[in-house]
Amino acid sequence: MSLVFSAISPHPPILIPGIGKENMEQITKTKEALASLERDLYAAKPDILIIISPHGPINSDHFTINLSDNFEANFEEFGDFSTKIKISGDILLMTNDRERIASKSPVNIISEAKLDHGVGVPFYALGQNMPNIKIIPIYFSLLDNQAHFEFGKNLKEIILNSDKRIAVIASGDLSHCLTENAPVKFNPAGKEFDEKLIDLLRKSESQSIVNMDVKLIERGAQCGLGSILILLGILNNISFETKILSYEAPFGVGYLVADLELK
Repeated sequence: MSLVFSAISPHPPILIPGIGKENMEQITKTKEALASLERDLYAAKPDILIIISPHGPINSDHFTINLSDNFEANFEEFGDFSTKIKISGDILLMTNDRERIASKSPVNIISEAKLDHGVGVPFYALGQNMPNIKIIPIYFSLLDNQAHFEFGKNLKEIILNSDKRIAVIASGDLSHCLTENAPVKFNPAGKEFDEKLIDLLRKSESQSIVNMDVKLIERGAQCGLGSILILLGILNNISFETKILSYEAPFGVGYLVADLELK
């Protein structure tokens, strides 16, 4: 099987030492969980890392695949002008099957070398010890949950037909309205959404996640569900076990680290 690893990672910029500074002590659980996930990813020896992000160029009615020979992540928008990461990209995997996937899901192909933090932060935490790895950033759309799940299923065909070892990370934070000091006005639906999603992930009930109440999702003020739905589509009919490595929300935003361990 060419799919060798799958996981969910948050993307708070405070994971970058030059940004987080003393605040990093408040996300110890997340850091430790990501360190464990990094070891598992390294052991899987992937050739290509697909990172699904909610913070790149989002198209309302198309999914976006970013293909470039080279990428760069920096965190200048968060006040860190020294941390820069250069990453090689893979063009062939998606280009060779572009017509196949475009015939089943609406897709835009772009080539944008500068990476958003939804890709850059997880790569900083998980991928820096693999200098030869190549990445493919993917961005979800504003289409419904089922369309995201189907897009993932279509990506799975490409992944499983490849002779490369491929890892997939769904980048996303959960609710942004968990406390009074959260980025979004406090709403008790945030906690309800996070608890519901984590429970369904533990049970590997992918279709129940696809069918989650739309109003609860909206009130939950999250940014990670689209990424997770695409990952679950990739894992459709593949045996896996979800291991919740950590969940915390010290700043009113839910940070989930989960290993969707392939069996």
